[in-house]
Amino acid sequence: MVARNNVFYAQSGGVTAVINASACGVIEAAKQTNRLGKVFAGKNGILGALREELIDTSKESSAAISALRYTPSGAFGSCRYKLPSVQDNLSEYKRILAVFKAHGIGYFFYNGGGDSQDTAHKVALFSREQGYPVTCIGIPKTIDNDLAYTDTCPGFGSVAKYVAISTREAGMDVASMAASSTKVFVLEVMGRHAGWIAASAGLARSKGSEPPHLILFPEIPLDPVNFCNKVKASVDRNGYCVVVASEGVRFGNGKFVAEAAEKDAFGHSQLGGVAPKLVAMIGKALGYKCHWAVSDYLQRAARHIASATDVAQAYAVGQAAVEFALAGKNGVMVTIKRESTDPYRWTVDSVPLDKVANVEKKMPRSFISRDGWGISKACRVYLAPLIQGEDYPAYVNGLPQYARLNNQLVKKKLAAFASIQS
Repeated sequence: MVARNNVFYAQSGGVTAVINASACGVIEAAKQTNRLGKVFAGKNGILGALREELIDTSKESSAAISALRYTPSGAFGSCRYKLPSVQDNLSEYKRILAVFKAHGIGYFFYNGGGDSQDTAHKVALFSREQGYPVTCIGIPKTIDNDLAYTDTCPGFGSVAKYVAISTREAGMDVASMAASSTKVFVLEVMGRHAGWIAASAGLARSKGSEPPHLILFPEIPLDPVNFCNKVKASVDRNGYCVVVASEGVRFGNGKFVAEAAEKDAFGHSQLGGVAPKLVAMIGKALGYKCHWAVSDYLQRAARHIASATDVAQAYAVGQAAVEFALAGKNGVMVTIKRESTDPYRWTVDSVPLDKVANVEKKMPRSFISRDGWGISKACRVYLAPLIQGEDYPAYVNGLPQYARLNNQLVKKKLAAFASIQS
C-alpha cells in the first residue's frame, strides 16, 4: 500500500510579492519533521493535480528553497481555474483523488484567496465522503486584503507599501511641474470590490496639503460632477491634484466605471482602465492637463520594496499550515490574529474553510473619511503596521537576485485526463 504522507501544495489566483515566502514556509517546515514525505507542488495550481503535473521540490537545493522567501511571482505557476461543484463535474474530483492516491498524497495545502479556500473546502468534503480523507489546509493570499476572519492577508502589506511610496514619489513629481504643466495625476490600483489597496495610498500623506488629495473606493459611489468639483478645489488650493482610484470604482447605479463585457475564469467582470476614464472626465469638465498610470502587475511584483512584516507573515502562514495539519486540524484556513497595534504584535490562528470560502471583506465605513474622499484615523492606525520594515533581496550588478527553480516533474502514473485542456 502506498504511504499517504506526501504533500500537495499549490498556488492559485493572482500572485504576490510574498506568496513564495509561504511556499518556503511549507517546504522548510515539512523538511523539519519525519512525519511527512515529499512536498509536491502543483504546476499551475490545481491544474497540476488534474493534469498530474507534480513538481518534486526535493529535487531543489536548500539554498534555492530558502531563496523563495525573497522571490516574487509564483515559483510553481498559478492559475485562475475555479473548481466546479461536485454535482456539475464529479469527474474532476475523482481525478484529483486518483492523483492523490497514486502519489501517496494525504495533505493538500492551497495558497490563494476566497475562491481557492472554496476549492480546498470542496476537496476536503469529497475526500472524506470517498473514504480517503485528505487533510486540507488553506493558506491565505491576496493583495486585495479581502479574506474574512484574518486581520490581514499576506501579499497586501507589500502592495500597500508600494502604493504608498509610489503615491508620495509621483505626488512630488506632479507638484514640481504643476505651475506650467500637469495639474492632475491619477493612479489606478487593483481592488474589485474592496478599497484596501486604494486606502493604503493615504499613508503617503503626513499633512493635509500632501497627496493623495482624493481616493476613490469601490465602497463609495462616484458622482462625476462632485468628483470634478473636488479636483478643481484641490487644484485651486494646492496647485495640483493627485487621485488614487481603485479599479472597482462604481457609479451610483452600481455599474463599474471601467467595466468591460468580458468575464474572467471566476465569472468576475474584467476591469482595468478606470484611470483614463477619470482623466477624460476631468479633461472634458475642467480642461486640465492630466497624466495617469496603472500600477497593475508592478504593485504585486515589487519584491524589492516588500514589507518586512508582510514577508514574515507570509512565511508564518505556510509554516503554520504544516504545523496545524500535523496537529490534526483539517478543513481550516490559517489566519493572522492581531494581538496589539502599538506595539504591533500578531500570532497565527485558524478558521473553518466553510466560513471564509467565497466571502469578501470590504472596508468598513469607519475606515473611510466622513466626506468619502480619504481614509480615517482608524484606518491609518490599522494600515500603518502592515508596511513596516524592509526585507531586501540580495543584489548583484545592481539587480535583485531571485530564485530560479528546476521544477522537475514527477513521472506520471495515470492516463491523461481529457477534460482539462493542455
